[in-house]
Amino acid sequence: MSDVYELYALRYATRQANRAEHFIGGDPHDGPMPMDYFVWVAKNAARAVVIDIGFTAESGGKRGRTLARDPIDSLALLGVDAARVEDVILTHMHYDHVGNFAKFPVARFHLQEPEMHYATGRYMKHKQLARSFEPDDVCGVVRLNFDGRVVYYDGPAQVAPGITVHPTGGHSAGLQFVCVETARGKVVLASDVTHFYENMETGRPFTTALHIGDMLEAFDTLRAHAPTPQHIVPGHDPLVMRRYPAPSPALEGIAVRLDVAPTE
Repeated sequence: MSDVYELYALRYATRQANRAEHFIGGDPHDGPMPMDYFVWVAKNAARAVVIDIGFTAESGGKRGRTLARDPIDSLALLGVDAARVEDVILTHMHYDHVGNFAKFPVARFHLQEPEMHYATGRYMKHKQLARSFEPDDVCGVVRLNFDGRVVYYDGPAQVAPGITVHPTGGHSAGLQFVCVETARGKVVLASDVTHFYENMETGRPFTTALHIGDMLEAFDTLRAHAPTPQHIVPGHDPLVMRRYPAPSPALEGIAVRLDVAPTE
């Protein structure tokens, strides 16, 4: 069916970090809490839609991130050719979600318009906010818009049959999450609406925030769109790789299927 998809998370990088870095106000039980970096793929016989496209080796390297594999070249492991992808959803414009736009020569890029206003507006004079963006990425997407290859939204929208986007803000002004119809029902790809399961489950937002109130209310928005909490997939949690099965033994530790029920 053209509106039901296989859904994958592909892990391309990691970061060693501590718990206090992931919760506003810190954490009383500080200790190691690593972070994973993903791109997501929804595909069926009709199309393949890529959700977020990762950071480049250069932008990740200067931030101390460990790049395990090129996220776009690795799409081939899931049977996806970036050169033929027609639709890419950008959940927001932070460096780790938008860096490889040049590797999609024909794609349209789907983005909430307030996110571009934010990335080019007055708040970028503040280093605390601007550090999550790469100016070259922002300029690159601006150029894509001049080429007619950016589809802007200002609210919920359908990108393709069975795939919708929903803005929340909070972490970034135009942050959006993605709902994908699968064989197990609607899966909610939270992206950075909740970095970790624990952010949402404990009501403690992540440390990179434009509007804390919006971030807290976004947790409820995720729940309202998901059939169950088990249908919500956070944006950076290593537990995703534990809770979902690999598509094949060869992809163990690299990719997991999100269109099947979690194992724990």
